[in-house]
Amino acid sequence: MITDYYRPKSLEEALLLLSAPNFLPLGGGTLLSHASDDSFAVVDLQALNLNKLRKSGNNLEIGAAVTLQNLLESTHSPTALKTAIKLETPLNLRNMGTVAGTMVTSNGRSSFITVMLALDAKVTICCRSLSKNPSSYEQNILPIGEILPFRKELLRGKLISKILIPLQTKLAFESIARTPADKPIICTAVAHWPSGRTRLVIGGWGNIPTLAMDGLESAGIEAAARNATHDANDEWASANYRSDVAVVLAKRCVAIYRNALLE
Repeated sequence: MITDYYRPKSLEEALLLLSAPNFLPLGGGTLLSHASDDSFAVVDLQALNLNKLRKSGNNLEIGAAVTLQNLLESTHSPTALKTAIKLETPLNLRNMGTVAGTMVTSNGRSSFITVMLALDAKVTICCRSLSKNPSSYEQNILPIGEILPFRKELLRGKLISKILIPLQTKLAFESIARTPADKPIICTAVAHWPSGRTRLVIGGWGNIPTLAMDGLESAGIEAAARNATHDANDEWASANYRSDVAVVLAKRCVAIYRNALLE
């Protein structure tokens, strides 16, 4: 239950509020608006100018409060990312849910986070400064893969301000679900850099998607897909099923980005 509401006008003010116990950031409100027995205060982020989306060199800079729908509609967003966003949640929730909020609350079935992990997205985290000036703050930039396993602890009292994804990569995404409207039972995302670096991420189960491969060669992608899904059992599918399908989807992704390289 929400007991108090605050709308700070600066990051410094927001971080000061969030340093108190039982204060939570409010972005799109898709989660905090649900009924709960817990009592907490919310810190509304609407006035912090975190909803900007712009191309910066070879990267796309995504403000933490950018909605999933705004990111989907951006002309700079890769096609594969748009496909993943459409599978993440229905239109009404995409219009509310923010990029940072989705990153913090999603699980291993998230198609959006599967793609963001494949892109090795860089996340800027703001925290109160340890200097003598209590109103200042510091920023740290971490790869999304270092944040996801420890989100609850790592982000306590802190704020994500923006996420950076590369635009020079060739990106492919494939998925299988029970119906077109369902979240994937298994999905794969492959990002390929001009340097030859290739990342394969597999989602569809567990707490976070799995980074299956990050290297300079895609020749071992089949083995990487099988290794990443060896214990992927849950109520939706068996590990054997996911292993077989992951191999097929990973191969499709490789074929897609290789065709893109020839264009």
